[in-house]
Amino acid sequence: MKLSRKLLQQAGNDAFAWSLVPLRLIVGYGFLAHGLAKLSRGLEAFPAIVMQIGLPMPHLLGLATIAVEVVGGAAVLAGLFTRIVCLPMIVILLVAIFTVHLQYGFSSIKLLAVTPAGAQFGQPGYETDLLYLACIAVLIVNGSGPWSIDRWLLVRSKVGGR
Repeated sequence: MKLSRKLLQQAGNDAFAWSLVPLRLIVGYGFLAHGLAKLSRGLEAFPAIVMQIGLPMPHLLGLATIAVEVVGGAAVLAGLFTRIVCLPMIVILLVAIFTVHLQYGFSSIKLLAVTPAGAQFGQPGYETDLLYLACIAVLIVNGSGPWSIDRWLLVRSKVGGR
């Protein structure tokens, strides 16, 4: 009886650990993709948007946002320093919510019409930002999970520290 309970508990722990992998991959890829999209428009395009929003130091904040999204996204995707790298991501998401998305309400998908050219959508709300924040909170509390550089470094330090 004790053995079966222990096996079930271990299976639950393993399932939880593996559940962190898709969260990490979604957050990492999402940030990387958004950063590369900003970068593809040139280094001055996003800082110009930041200036239109009215944030201070738009050039610095715009470039820092791109850097966090590209470098941070790649790091989270790989599971490298996940807990640390997620902190500036939280700041970016909160700024996005309060300066851009809040005025459009909760829903990220606002179907306005369907035309022969395809679906027409309105401005996105803060729903997706909240989903990213929830995933990031789980990663900060629990780490990056298996198949991550963080896990590899941890195992390596334990083996070397014998």
